[in-house]
Amino acid sequence: MRDTTQVTIHDVTAGAVRRLLKARLPAATSSQFRMAVHRLADQIVEATLGTAGTAATRVLFVMDGKLYQIDSDGAGFKEMLSTKGREILSPVWDRDGRRIAYMEFWSGHGQLFVQDAATGRRRAVTDGATLDFTPVFSPDGKGLTFSRAIEEGTDVYTFNLRDNCCLQRLTVGRFSDNLSPAYSPDGQRIAFVSTRPGLPQIYVMAADGTDEQLFAPFDYGVTGSSNAPDWSPDGQSVAFHRDVAGTLQVFVLDVRTRTVRQLTSLGRNEDPTWAPDSRHLAFVSDRSGYRQLWVIDMETGRIRPLLQQSGVRLPAWSPRLPETEQSTP
Repeated sequence: MRDTTQVTIHDVTAGAVRRLLKARLPAATSSQFRMAVHRLADQIVEATLGTAGTAATRVLFVMDGKLYQIDSDGAGFKEMLSTKGREILSPVWDRDGRRIAYMEFWSGHGQLFVQDAATGRRRAVTDGATLDFTPVFSPDGKGLTFSRAIEEGTDVYTFNLRDNCCLQRLTVGRFSDNLSPAYSPDGQRIAFVSTRPGLPQIYVMAADGTDEQLFAPFDYGVTGSSNAPDWSPDGQSVAFHRDVAGTLQVFVLDVRTRTVRQLTSLGRNEDPTWAPDSRHLAFVSDRSGYRQLWVIDMETGRIRPLLQQSGVRLPAWSPRLPETEQSTP
């Protein structure tokens, strides 16, 4: 049973009704009620400010080798997945919020899986014979791009999920490692980490592996290692973490000007992940003395804790979740 809720948005200055929103909400006792209200809240924000909010989103993260999720407001903390004898690592969302991918790690092996976010059904993408890690969906959802480490080195590969075939190698190490791919929203480019300068730094290439070039500028002999790139949904920025004086800090690269700005300075801060509004970033920080999940507002600079539990790793912020989204059993 669903009730119709009506929201009237008033323009106080003009003294007029700006917009009338209607939504059919499930019963308050339904497990879907809270997320349905969050979707309505996002519509209100969009009608008022022109950009949808992030209430109807979640963050995946790893803790003690298990996969967890939490709602964008800090509620709904729950375990999603654990596997005996293996660690869950590198979770990531598909662009439409209906699938997730992750790595299972054991004894130097890494196997990639894609899982339906609503039903929990999953399938293996790789066989675990090698170390495959840091998966990312292509923006069109047809492919999964990831890092593969073999005896000769680590490189970026892509696999056709739609046809379940056609593994393609995108980088060739030549005495360097290439890893941690992150797509631009239009699917035309891939940011990645390369050790070709010596220490890991952020590079970019075309989606077919051509036109590799340095992306985030650095000073040889001065700038520390740079890792974990994440391209903003609006395509304007790439967030990553960089070693500064022996600890990690979060930076943002302006894609157009290729200038780099440091966002954090207190404690160790790493693994940034963008919210779908391209305004908020979640990241892991030990500024409180424990490795916890924090969020920064890029416009105001305000930083707030999202999760008080310690030991958090590798967060991944979802897109705005579809109406059919359900909690994984």
